[in-house]
Amino acid sequence: MPVDLLIRNAHILTQDASRPTATSLLIHDGKILDVDPDPALAGHALQTIDAAGTVIVPGFNDVHAHSVWFGLGLMEANAGVAANLDELYDIIANAAAGKAADEWVVASGFSPLLFGGRQPDRHRLDTAAGGRPVWIKHSSGHACTLNGVALELVADRADLTAPIDGGAVVIGDDGLPTGLLEENAMRLVQDILLPYPLETIERALDLATSHYLSEGLTSVTDAGIAGGWIGYSPREFAAYLNARDKGLLSVRMQPMLVMDALHEMPGHADDPESRSLDAGIRTGLGDDWLRVGPVKIFSDGSLLGSTAYMTEDYVGCTHNHGYLQMDADQLRESALAAYRAGWAIAMHAIGDRAVDHAIDIITEAQENFGLNAQPNRIEHGGVVRPDQLDRIAAAGIVLVPQPHFITEFGDGMARLLGPKRTPWSYPGKSLLERGVTLPGSSDRPVSNGRPLDVMQSFVERLTPSGEVYGPDERITAVEALAAYTTGSAAATGTGHIKGRLAPGYLADLVFLDQDPTAVEPSNISATRVLATMVGGHIRFGAENLPAPARLADLEPALTGKETP
Repeated sequence: MPVDLLIRNAHILTQDASRPTATSLLIHDGKILDVDPDPALAGHALQTIDAAGTVIVPGFNDVHAHSVWFGLGLMEANAGVAANLDELYDIIANAAAGKAADEWVVASGFSPLLFGGRQPDRHRLDTAAGGRPVWIKHSSGHACTLNGVALELVADRADLTAPIDGGAVVIGDDGLPTGLLEENAMRLVQDILLPYPLETIERALDLATSHYLSEGLTSVTDAGIAGGWIGYSPREFAAYLNARDKGLLSVRMQPMLVMDALHEMPGHADDPESRSLDAGIRTGLGDDWLRVGPVKIFSDGSLLGSTAYMTEDYVGCTHNHGYLQMDADQLRESALAAYRAGWAIAMHAIGDRAVDHAIDIITEAQENFGLNAQPNRIEHGGVVRPDQLDRIAAAGIVLVPQPHFITEFGDGMARLLGPKRTPWSYPGKSLLERGVTLPGSSDRPVSNGRPLDVMQSFVERLTPSGEVYGPDERITAVEALAAYTTGSAAATGTGHIKGRLAPGYLADLVFLDQDPTAVEPSNISATRVLATMVGGHIRFGAENLPAPARLADLEPALTGKETP
């Protein structure tokens, strides 16, 4: 029987415990047919790639990213490159040049933590934008900054002095809004500019997923779409479907819908009360290319904005220990209602007090209603006490930390947490020691999402100043690679088809110029992605590999016959 492709002469790290390394793969119909196949079977390959010793690993899988947000950022002014506030004003001025007098200037990627918490001045932004409204999205995703013109537009529609559940319009010493909107207060500006057209969202997905291929990503979970302050349109999932139909979706996707997108579902009197989508759509719907993930539930804010919900106050911030984004009873009731309807839970919980709530709710759901189609998860875990790690392990919950936060923001986070809590922050080794699934994730674009960079952060845990952040949580390079392959597959309920290069698994793989598990930790990120294959097709970097030979060209070598 003819088969599609043979890859030979490779150094393959299969992530399959029964055969950890191999030299060749036989691929057919988008899946691995055999590993180190019998020469007689290999001889039926219609094409062959001689890898010439190139390292091959399973495709990387980021289980917590924001692709639309990232793609839109590629279309907006980049505030993340500003080294100081003066440079930020210049970026806004350049972005405003040529725009209509009333056109919004939108910038992404601003991180006050890198500027010692300092915020841009609303009046300086007015001048820089030439009187146009300005919306600066913070890299944390939990805050934004408006200029004075934009604040006036918001004030025409809403009372800026009114209390906001789970959010705040920050007021300055002069009694006026500074322009900083935290958490749910961001909806004030989103109510003006959203929803985005589906075509804009599709373009963002095209840009984002094309970029992913260059980094070896073959699967990504988008942690929150279609509602709340993180969604871009109530129809956002349709944009994913459209992008797939148009060939714009370059990697496999698992979008999470936010809780706000669900609603109470009528049904028979015998059916349990639940929150879901019309027709009872829930977690698990879809196929290997596009599948509905858990429901994303926000419980607290962020470390970067000092809004994550802590048991104790932030260092230097007396009486501030963050807050929940909704009433605790409402949080529990809405989560359980979604779970009853078949939605797995992915609870955003960064502060340890929020983690308490998340563990309580998920444990109650599992005990009362059993396990779900996909694992239940706690997203981030910015501070997780040892007793909480024990409870997480006992309940089989997946914790999804982002170690590259340490590389980018570790010094600022350590200052806010202090020496007692920093060792509990974004754990790695403690999870593995307790048998808890450890996946690879970035929270891109909050942080750099290149998997090999994140793997190095897993191993080194170095802050920007070179300090080791929680040294006992360091893991090995082998464990970091497993996190981005088998760990991520387990976290997304796809461990039976992803994360390994073994017979029956999807032919999603990455060609690398070196073995990231065999180099010095400081050189892991220097590993170059040569090519990325999804479903048996090279979708990035074909020019970096030898052109596949056809069966007719190889027959003399395979049969031992000489060419006439």
